[in-house]
Amino acid sequence: MKLSVIGCGYLGAVHAASMAQLGHEVVGVDTDPDKIALLSAGRAPFFEPGLDDLLASLQDSGRLRFTTDISEIVGATAHFVAVGTPQRRGENAADLTYVDGAIEALLPYLSPGDVVVGKSTVPVGTAERLAHRIQEVALGAHLAWNPEFLREGFAVADTLTPDRIVYGVAAGESGERATAVLGEVYESMLAANTPLIVTDYATAELVKVAANAFLATKISFINAMAEIAEATGADVTQLADAIGHDARIGRRFLNAGVGFGGGCLPKDIRAFTARAEELGRGESIAFLKEVDAINLRRRQRVVDLVVDALGGEPNDKRVAVLGLAFKPDSDDVRDSPAVDVAIQLRGLGAKVSATDPQAIPTARRLHPQLKYKSDVSEALAGAEVVVLVTEWREYRELDPVAVGELVASKVIIDGRNCLDAAAWRAAGWTYIGMGRP
Repeated sequence: MKLSVIGCGYLGAVHAASMAQLGHEVVGVDTDPDKIALLSAGRAPFFEPGLDDLLASLQDSGRLRFTTDISEIVGATAHFVAVGTPQRRGENAADLTYVDGAIEALLPYLSPGDVVVGKSTVPVGTAERLAHRIQEVALGAHLAWNPEFLREGFAVADTLTPDRIVYGVAAGESGERATAVLGEVYESMLAANTPLIVTDYATAELVKVAANAFLATKISFINAMAEIAEATGADVTQLADAIGHDARIGRRFLNAGVGFGGGCLPKDIRAFTARAEELGRGESIAFLKEVDAINLRRRQRVVDLVVDALGGEPNDKRVAVLGLAFKPDSDDVRDSPAVDVAIQLRGLGAKVSATDPQAIPTARRLHPQLKYKSDVSEALAGAEVVVLVTEWREYRELDPVAVGELVASKVIIDGRNCLDAAAWRAAGWTYIGMGRP
């Protein structure tokens, strides 16, 4: 099939390349010429494992191209809208400016039978509104909502081998057409028995935000338990292991630490809360406000631990911050707990040296005031406290003896509970974890 993808950021670029890998002819459209130039050269404008290799492998296939000219979507049957839905400035609600703009830009080029496919995470009710708009202007075109479930660091695999596929479609012939077109798009995945849920617009929209809300709740739950563990001398890691053996609970996402961040979970649970309040059902998910509060509290807890380790006087003290991305295998620093910790410590007067294997360029663009070191040894040199806030493999595997020769004082705050506490203590370090004695 010929497909178009509107928006070539994280979601759109991965989706476009993955659809071309499946054999479709894909044109990706974005308003940013620099982004398009990079993608056209076979390079991603962000770090995502495996994506550069995939883009390079498709260079000579003729199945994938990128452009700033939206008129080049003419002839495509399915048009995927993959633009961002950031948090509105000064509010919790989602900003739908880019989604609405993408739809308006598409309308003049749609043909009868075309299917516009929403991939963006939007407040419930958005798809129904957009469907009416498409019907007003582009007679015979249809709308489906097909939420994404990508994990940064695993996005290519999650797109090519998803754990489920969801279509939100209208009733009647419009829904039948949209379902048929998406069935062709995802034919190979469906042939591999990937679970398929075909539902209405509202349910499809809720699937994504509900999933993110549940994951955020699970993470904040174990972080709340870490707060209790710190007050009682219990070990939250062993607690998580014990309750994780219960099949009804499971061990995944029960890792206490500095909390979640990124471009999805924080803004999605806030937007979900805002939308519920608009619907007069704010009390139904009011607990998500506490989920958010617990998450933000854990960042402050890491800062407090560093300050305590410095004797309550952080001014002019050297602190090495290991990690800037919100998670490993990503260069995404949106709402990153790691960056937040570094910024707060600098604000308290500490001499912060921050490092990350991939995220220094993205962090520097947003926060040029921080001091960055691309070499982890340089970041560690002379540090009076080391704080690990992104669990990159190279940080988890640091040799505590070798690191001890670089620092001024052997004190480490493990903001991700990912280090071997016994090994670090045996090497003479004061090891401080999150909710661990």
